[in-house]
Amino acid sequence: MRLHTSPDHGVVGAVATAISDAGGIVTALDVVESSHTRLRIDVTCSAVDADHAAVLESAVGVLDGVDVHKVSDRTFLLHIGGKIEVSSKVPLKTRDDLSMAYTPGVGRVSQALADNPEDVPKLTIKGNSVAVVTDGSAVLGLGNIGPEAALPVMEGKAALFKRFADIDAWPICLASQDVDEIVRAVEMIAPGFGGINLEDIAAPRCFEIEQRLRASLDIPVFHDDQHGTAIVVLAALTNALRVVEKSLPDVRIVVSGAGAAGTAIVTLMLAAGARDVVVYDREGCLVPDLPGLGEAKRQLAQATNPRRVTGDLRDALQGADVFVGVSAPGILTASWIGEMAESPVVFALANPDPEVDPAEAGRYAAVVASGRSDYPNQINNVLAFPGVFRGLLDSGAHEVSVDMLLRAADAVARVVGDEELNPSYIIPTVFHPDVPKAVAAAIAGH
Repeated sequence: MRLHTSPDHGVVGAVATAISDAGGIVTALDVVESSHTRLRIDVTCSAVDADHAAVLESAVGVLDGVDVHKVSDRTFLLHIGGKIEVSSKVPLKTRDDLSMAYTPGVGRVSQALADNPEDVPKLTIKGNSVAVVTDGSAVLGLGNIGPEAALPVMEGKAALFKRFADIDAWPICLASQDVDEIVRAVEMIAPGFGGINLEDIAAPRCFEIEQRLRASLDIPVFHDDQHGTAIVVLAALTNALRVVEKSLPDVRIVVSGAGAAGTAIVTLMLAAGARDVVVYDREGCLVPDLPGLGEAKRQLAQATNPRRVTGDLRDALQGADVFVGVSAPGILTASWIGEMAESPVVFALANPDPEVDPAEAGRYAAVVASGRSDYPNQINNVLAFPGVFRGLLDSGAHEVSVDMLLRAADAVARVVGDEELNPSYIIPTVFHPDVPKAVAAAIAGH
């Protein structure tokens, strides 16, 4: 907050006290201008959320002799001008530099690539580039907010690619939610990229887009909301089951949410050896003859629920060993966990608010994971996608296979050693330096 106040220097203490009394934390307070008529004070403080920030502003604004001149949100300040940029890897200081980087020297390289197209990844950015493609239809927990509003998220994804795998990624936000148009747009830009990362595209449209692009392109196509999430969930579940001394083929699993993430999680679990998985969605526990199911959910129902469990979420949880939620906030009552099997595992992954409060779940479950950074065991896709694409690009892969995904999940799980494993540490931190390298090596088959 930038404040204009009366020239009484005692107002500085009053401001700090008002913020503290309202639950804020002052991290910096500077008198940046002083005169006989007024003080200009810059205050930096932490709030719980945007609503709390407004409370802090009001608490300061009602002080005698204080005018709140301007308020800035540090998260918004970080995004001003965007979070990524393009920079040159070669010097352009002399005419000679220019003649090689651009005309006429670049013409020789272009002709060589026309004669030998297999060298394109080696002599251009294609070999280290990924397009992060969205239509803005399923952005975080915000829903269908459109391509422009999705751009900050895609920028963030590109920044993570660079930070964790040194991959150059570009946000591509498409002004269409038509499957044919999206597929054709990606096909047309594909020559400039070594891989396609589909992001925040709503189900079931995302399934068809991915399937068609995998069939038509000679570069790998990876839908992170599906397969990145599935990799990290399977890795975390592998280690959680080690903690409770159970095996994947023997446990009963309930997955809440039959969208992109839920479908991919179930598919990868089945490929890893799970045998008893019940999927719960708005219609109830999925069985093939359940009225109102679309084709994607019907196929999921046919591949799961061997005991033909019906009813609501509580019915599904009776005697279950594992709950994985990728659905909606607050749908799981904590006490229901006590009706599960002994030493239950609960992954409440809905963002930004989970299916059950992790602290409440911890009263009943042996292991709890969530998507939140303020609790142990954060399930975060950044553990997967940078290493996945690093491995795909380095190995020159043309597709993404289920076997690759299984190897990637195993690699993430193995980063947590036996001596480190415990109920509060089943998955490595996103900043663990070994994770991207381990995943990349697994994807490449090393």
